[in-house]
Amino acid sequence: MYGWIWRHLPGNALLRGLVSLLLVLGIVYLLFQYVFPWAEPLLPFGEVTVDEGRGA
Repeated sequence: MYGWIWRHLPGNALLRGLVSLLLVLGIVYLLFQYVFPWAEPLLPFGEVTVDEGRGA
């Protein structure tokens, strides 16, 4: 898959590296701005299973 992406990027190796970096940064931005906030209510992280009444 990565080979296919690399072959289809324009330019020489330096330009391909820069475009690859921009693609990765764009994907991370989209994940943090849209995907993770949408998925947060669906995840069970708010369900605590530790007893609160016990002392240390």
